[in-house]
Amino acid sequence: MYYVNEQQIESRLAFIPSVIEACSALQSSWVNHQITHQFAQERALQLAIEIVTDVGSLMIDGFIMRDASSYEDIIEILQGEKVFGEEVAATLMQLVQLRKPLVQDYASWHRGDYHPLMLALPDLLKRFDQDVRAFIAKELGTV
Repeated sequence: MYYVNEQQIESRLAFIPSVIEACSALQSSWVNHQITHQFAQERALQLAIEIVTDVGSLMIDGFIMRDASSYEDIIEILQGEKVFGEEVAATLMQLVQLRKPLVQDYASWHRGDYHPLMLALPDLLKRFDQDVRAFIAKELGTV
Protein backbone atom coordinates (compact mmCIF):
# COMPACT_ATOMS: atom_id res chain seq x y z
CA MET A 1 0.00 0.00 0.00
CA TYR A 2 1.20 3.47 -0.86
CA TYR A 3 0.07 6.78 0.62
CA VAL A 4 -3.72 7.10 0.50
CA ASN A 5 -4.67 10.75 0.16
CA GLU A 6 -7.80 10.64 2.29
CA GLN A 7 -8.14 14.43 2.22
CA GLN A 8 -8.43 14.55 -1.57
CA ILE A 9 -10.79 11.59 -1.60
CA GLU A 10 -12.94 13.25 1.06
CA SER A 11 -13.06 16.59 -0.77
CA ARG A 12 -14.38 14.86 -3.88
CA LEU A 13 -16.87 12.70 -2.00
CA ALA A 14 -18.07 15.80 -0.13
CA PHE A 15 -19.09 17.30 -3.49
CA ILE A 16 -21.51 14.46 -4.25
CA PRO A 17 -24.50 16.05 -2.44
CA SER A 18 -24.19 19.13 -4.68
CA VAL A 19 -24.33 16.99 -7.82
CA ILE A 20 -27.30 15.07 -6.41
CA GLU A 21 -29.07 18.34 -5.63
CA ALA A 22 -28.48 19.57 -9.19
CA CYS A 23 -29.83 16.30 -10.62
CA SER A 24 -32.96 16.54 -8.50
CA ALA A 25 -33.53 20.18 -9.44
CA LEU A 26 -33.09 19.41 -13.12
CA GLN A 27 -35.40 16.43 -12.99
CA SER A 28 -38.20 18.44 -11.38
CA SER A 29 -37.90 21.39 -13.77
CA TRP A 30 -36.69 19.73 -17.01
CA VAL A 31 -37.86 21.31 -20.26
CA ASN A 32 -36.74 19.59 -23.47
CA HIS A 33 -34.78 21.79 -25.84
CA GLN A 34 -34.05 24.45 -23.21
CA ILE A 35 -30.33 25.09 -23.66
CA THR A 36 -29.62 26.05 -20.05
CA HIS A 37 -31.14 22.78 -18.84
CA GLN A 38 -29.19 20.83 -21.45
CA PHE A 39 -25.90 22.46 -20.45
CA ALA A 40 -26.68 21.97 -16.75
CA GLN A 41 -27.38 18.29 -17.40
CA GLU A 42 -24.09 17.90 -19.28
CA ARG A 43 -22.21 19.57 -16.45
CA ALA A 44 -23.86 17.37 -13.80
CA LEU A 45 -22.92 14.26 -15.78
CA GLN A 46 -19.37 15.51 -16.28
CA LEU A 47 -18.93 16.34 -12.60
CA ALA A 48 -20.21 12.90 -11.63
CA ILE A 49 -17.70 11.33 -14.02
CA GLU A 50 -14.86 13.43 -12.64
CA ILE A 51 -15.74 12.58 -9.03
CA VAL A 52 -15.83 8.85 -9.79
CA THR A 53 -12.62 8.84 -11.82
CA ASP A 54 -10.72 11.14 -9.45
CA VAL A 55 -11.67 9.09 -6.39
CA GLY A 56 -11.00 5.88 -8.29
CA SER A 57 -7.56 7.04 -9.38
CA LEU A 58 -6.67 8.14 -5.86
CA MET A 59 -7.75 4.78 -4.46
CA ILE A 60 -5.86 2.83 -7.11
CA ASP A 61 -2.73 4.92 -6.48
CA GLY A 62 -2.97 4.38 -2.73
CA PHE A 63 -4.21 0.84 -2.35
CA ILE A 64 -3.64 -1.11 -5.51
CA MET A 65 -0.26 0.21 -6.67
CA ARG A 66 -0.80 0.09 -10.41
CA ASP A 67 -1.94 2.46 -13.10
CA ALA A 68 -5.28 2.36 -14.81
CA SER A 69 -5.00 2.63 -18.58
CA SER A 70 -8.44 4.19 -19.13
CA TYR A 71 -11.51 5.46 -17.33
CA GLU A 72 -13.15 2.10 -17.90
CA ASP A 73 -10.09 0.40 -16.39
CA ILE A 74 -10.56 2.46 -13.21
CA ILE A 75 -14.03 0.95 -12.79
CA GLU A 76 -12.84 -2.57 -13.61
CA ILE A 77 -9.95 -2.36 -11.14
CA LEU A 78 -12.16 -1.07 -8.32
CA GLN A 79 -14.76 -3.75 -8.97
CA GLY A 80 -12.01 -6.37 -9.04
CA GLU A 81 -10.80 -5.14 -5.66
CA LYS A 82 -14.37 -5.38 -4.31
CA VAL A 83 -14.82 -1.65 -3.71
CA PHE A 84 -18.31 -2.06 -5.20
CA GLY A 85 -20.36 -4.81 -6.79
CA GLU A 86 -21.28 -5.68 -10.37
CA GLU A 87 -24.48 -3.65 -10.52
CA VAL A 88 -22.79 -0.44 -9.38
CA ALA A 89 -19.83 -1.16 -11.66
CA ALA A 90 -22.09 -1.64 -14.69
CA THR A 91 -23.79 1.72 -14.18
CA LEU A 92 -20.50 3.46 -13.41
CA MET A 93 -19.11 2.02 -16.64
CA GLN A 94 -22.01 3.57 -18.57
CA LEU A 95 -21.29 6.85 -16.83
CA VAL A 96 -17.56 7.02 -17.53
CA GLN A 97 -18.15 6.06 -21.15
CA LEU A 98 -19.93 9.41 -21.51
CA ARG A 99 -16.75 11.35 -20.78
CA LYS A 100 -15.38 11.40 -24.33
CA PRO A 101 -18.69 12.46 -25.90
CA LEU A 102 -19.21 15.14 -23.25
CA VAL A 103 -15.67 16.54 -23.26
CA GLN A 104 -14.39 15.96 -26.78
CA ASP A 105 -17.46 15.45 -28.96
CA TYR A 106 -19.63 18.11 -27.34
CA ALA A 107 -20.56 19.68 -30.69
CA SER A 108 -22.29 16.48 -31.77
CA TRP A 109 -23.70 15.52 -28.34
CA HIS A 110 -27.43 14.78 -28.62
CA ARG A 111 -29.24 17.48 -26.71
CA GLY A 112 -32.90 17.75 -25.96
CA ASP A 113 -33.87 14.70 -23.95
CA TYR A 114 -33.29 14.05 -20.30
CA HIS A 115 -30.43 11.55 -20.23
CA PRO A 116 -31.47 8.22 -18.66
CA LEU A 117 -28.41 8.14 -16.39
CA MET A 118 -29.59 11.35 -14.75
CA LEU A 119 -32.40 9.34 -13.15
CA ALA A 120 -29.93 6.81 -11.74
CA LEU A 121 -27.26 9.32 -10.73
CA PRO A 122 -28.50 10.32 -7.25
CA ASP A 123 -28.73 6.73 -5.98
CA LEU A 124 -25.59 5.70 -7.85
CA LEU A 125 -23.50 8.49 -6.34
CA LYS A 126 -24.83 7.81 -2.84
CA ARG A 127 -23.94 4.14 -3.21
CA PHE A 128 -20.51 4.98 -4.65
CA ASP A 129 -19.86 7.25 -1.64
CA GLN A 130 -20.94 4.56 0.83
CA ASP A 131 -18.95 1.82 -0.89
CA VAL A 132 -15.77 3.90 -1.08
CA ARG A 133 -16.02 4.93 2.57
CA ALA A 134 -16.65 1.32 3.63
CA PHE A 135 -13.63 0.11 1.64
CA ILE A 136 -11.36 2.78 3.13
CA ALA A 137 -12.60 2.04 6.65
CA LYS A 138 -11.95 -1.67 6.12
CA GLU A 139 -8.47 -1.13 4.69
CA LEU A 140 -7.28 1.69 6.94
CA GLY A 141 -9.55 1.44 9.94
CA THR A 142 -10.73 5.01 9.29
CA VAL A 143 -13.62 6.75 7.61
